[in-house]
Amino acid sequence: MPYANYTSKEVASRGEAIYRREIRDRVESKHKGKFLVIDIETGEYEMNADDLIATKRLLAKHPDAVIYGLQIGSPTAYRIGGHFSVQTQ
Repeated sequence: MPYANYTSKEVASRGEAIYRREIRDRVESKHKGKFLVIDIETGEYEMNADDLIATKRLLAKHPDAVIYGLQIGSPTAYRIGGHFSVQTQ
């Protein structure tokens, strides 16, 4: 999602900093695997097992939010690709 006042690197950097400094210690042990979205301008966040629900909740409160998202306890939120296996008899 492009933002007029921020590059994608700035959004990621600010989002990660807010998460590490203000949120991680409160959520990581109890909510591992859930998605968390942060408004990098206000520091407010929402969390849910479904990233779209968390995003919609945050946008309902802050329609102009600049959003950074992550999956709690995971180095990446999504995996691209897959694994194909064939069973033989």
